Amino acid sequence: MNAATALNGEILPPLSGNVLQRLQRLRRLAWFLDAALRIPGTQFRMGADALIGLLPVGGTLIMTVLSLLFVWEGWRLKAPGSLLARMLTNIALEAVFDLVPVLGNLVDIAFKANLRNVALLEQYFGIVRR
Repeated sequence: MNAATALNGEILPPLSGNVLQRLQRLRRLAWFLDAALRIPGTQFRMGADALIGLLPVGGTLIMTVLSLLFVWEGWRLKAPGSLLARMLTNIALEAVFDLVPVLGNLVDIAFKANLRNVALLEQYFGIVRR
């Protein structure tokens, strides 16, 4: 399979520099939200999502809205509906668990929906991460 073919066999348009820049910007934002800080004494990472998620209900709402930016950008990049649905599922799972005190923060640290969603977009556009 070459870089111009999606996993489902669909032929993709050549990636412009603009698409790559947008995906890189999403990757940086996802890293900030999901993995910017190392938890001392462990190999686990967490980001602003876990910290803001400590705020009851409001934290979940804020982080869910921020996570929806990834879906919106995927839509603007013309990602297929099935991919956008998978991204929405990741966000919904994280948001539901985030409503449960403490457990929600542990799920934020382990699940990392934003990084997963960026990886889905990169995979669709044939970008290989090392």
